[in-house]
Amino acid sequence: MANSKIILLLGAIASCAAHFTVPNDDQDMSGLTVNSLPWDKRVEYMRKTNQALYSQSGPCPFAAFGAIIVNHTADEVVCEGANFRTGDPTIHGEISAINACTAKFTAMGMTPTQIYAAWGELSLYTNAESCPMCASAIRWAGFKEYIYGTTIQHNYNVGWGVMTLSSYDVFQQSRQLPGYQTVMLGQILTNETDPLFSWQYNASAPCPNGCFRIPSVARGGSTCSNTTATA
Repeated sequence: MANSKIILLLGAIASCAAHFTVPNDDQDMSGLTVNSLPWDKRVEYMRKTNQALYSQSGPCPFAAFGAIIVNHTADEVVCEGANFRTGDPTIHGEISAINACTAKFTAMGMTPTQIYAAWGELSLYTNAESCPMCASAIRWAGFKEYIYGTTIQHNYNVGWGVMTLSSYDVFQQSRQLPGYQTVMLGQILTNETDPLFSWQYNASAPCPNGCFRIPSVARGGSTCSNTTATA
């Protein structure tokens, strides 16, 4: 009888977890013109975010988190970043891109004051909604815009370990920071970003970008790859 109760309790916990809703995580801004930039320009740069990921990490990296920093006035990508899983838990795609720009601006001779001012003219794109750490970094920097694709809710639903705090709620708690409030645009091009995060914990999900399933000794089960070597 005791074992049956435990099994029922575990089943109830699993059911609750499976149906958990991340509060305020439905910030769908697709199709909108914001800051005079039309929707198709947002799509163009989210695709560039994915391409930056592939150029740094291959077509189907397990940690498919990529970011770019954009100067929309000049219509150019300034810096790129990806989650390289180096062992430093803070180097997510967004932090990687911010670090790349900081190094670039420093090499150009910009002072720390000038670098801080520069963030306010730039937009950060990430193919997945930022974790609370990265969303906080974006607000501390004072970026003009923050644009993301796949939501925390989606990644929670497909098995990722995530912090279930939406960027919306992080931004709501950052209104006392100096400078202008960063404009947030959510769920941009999710039909192309969601598949990048849907296969890692679901062996039946298709691999993205022409990759295919191979056995994974390191992770157990299988992984996606563009080579035939066992991972």
